[in-house]
Amino acid sequence: MTGTLVSIEPATGKPLWSGAHGDVPAAITRARAAFPEWAARPLAERIAVLEKFAELVKADTEDFAQLIARETGKPLWEAKTEVGAVAAKVAISVRAHSERTGERVDEAAGGRSALRHKPHGVMAVLGPYNFPAHLPNGHMVPALLAGNVCLFKPSEKTPAVGERLVRYYHEAGVPADAVQLVVGTAAEGRALTSDPRIDGVLFTGSSTTGIAIAKTLADRPGTICALEMGGNNPLVIWDTDKLAQAAAIIVQSAYTTAGQRCTAARRLIVKDTIADALLDHLFTLVDKLRVGAPFDEPQPYMGPVIDNDAADALQRGYAQIVEMGAKVLRALNRPDPDKPFLSPAILDVTGIEGIPDRELFGPVLQVRRVADMDAAIAAANDTAYGLSASFVGGSEEEWHRFWRESRAGIVNRNRPTNGASSAAPFGGTGLSGNHRPGAFYAADYCSYPVASAEGDEVEGEITVGLS
Repeated sequence: MTGTLVSIEPATGKPLWSGAHGDVPAAITRARAAFPEWAARPLAERIAVLEKFAELVKADTEDFAQLIARETGKPLWEAKTEVGAVAAKVAISVRAHSERTGERVDEAAGGRSALRHKPHGVMAVLGPYNFPAHLPNGHMVPALLAGNVCLFKPSEKTPAVGERLVRYYHEAGVPADAVQLVVGTAAEGRALTSDPRIDGVLFTGSSTTGIAIAKTLADRPGTICALEMGGNNPLVIWDTDKLAQAAAIIVQSAYTTAGQRCTAARRLIVKDTIADALLDHLFTLVDKLRVGAPFDEPQPYMGPVIDNDAADALQRGYAQIVEMGAKVLRALNRPDPDKPFLSPAILDVTGIEGIPDRELFGPVLQVRRVADMDAAIAAANDTAYGLSASFVGGSEEEWHRFWRESRAGIVNRNRPTNGASSAAPFGGTGLSGNHRPGAFYAADYCSYPVASAEGDEVEGEITVGLS
């Protein structure tokens, strides 16, 4: 596609960045030419380059965080945590690469048995807007360590952050054609995923787009495909006398990043005997949350959602649930119809059937009261998604039952739904992913194992079946 892409600051509505759409076929050609040289470099050299990348990111924390905050609308304090995660990814990935894809050679009679790993080749990395640096970086660092080259298409809503991330790679010594920025919209994304010269697609985003990618690759089984597609995540609050602390966990789960996290709690499932008391604590805390621009002082807890289109869609989804009979406990307010600032919303949907099973990607929390663990687990699993779940309170026996029977790739106890460690695998089931978890397990989809039987001498003899 020709033309210019423009990025808009969510908090101000002002243009931030503009650039030309990428030439996908030409970028793939350059990447394929760059792959052999990068793959042939000793692992120690690739590690050294990426360690320099981490140092460059850390040294530029303030400026990089300001750019992230401006382009996403998230508060500056949160943008700084994202920069820290980008830099920390390198050391974690080096360890994961060694543990998950290391070399093993076992001596055998007259030779040896060896296990080694090879990179796939050219990887298309399609990034989201909510963590425009951290999440695509979580694919690219392990991919580059393994010897792959990357074509990175950032979200059309956050190209400036994508451009800056690629610049750090180049300044650290990754060859220009080994990591390329491909600016564009869905058209460029489709061009990347449909080109047979692509060896892998690493995607973070909506289930709708992820399913489309999987269909595109259905007749190319040799193309690695890792999909992380969000969730309609349950947070279960059970018997506990620490209701204020539980309320804090709810707020962290539902409203951090203005609810724009794939692991955010969308559904609060609470034991009916403690529901009223818990909600009183939750209302007190939610009513204190500041919603504001990235650089406001004092700092807000929540910024805007990514743009007016997203805010419009959230308002429509919220209104549909209200029309179905939900009780409004805290309304989804939008003070300025021309800007995407939304207040944290709470809806009681107890007893309402047929609520759409979708990811409302913003600060909307649905509360459902239940009487017993059977109902709690049934409600938690009443979704086609399966990314994250959390169980707060309860007994050891109830926790272990919840862990066994809940269907999610991340199952937490007494912690927010969005509490995920970079030193652990990250992914889900159903509409949340295709069983290729990222984070520490990203090394698994960035290379493939090669088994070798090796002899020191040429030896061959047929001892049966000859006339």
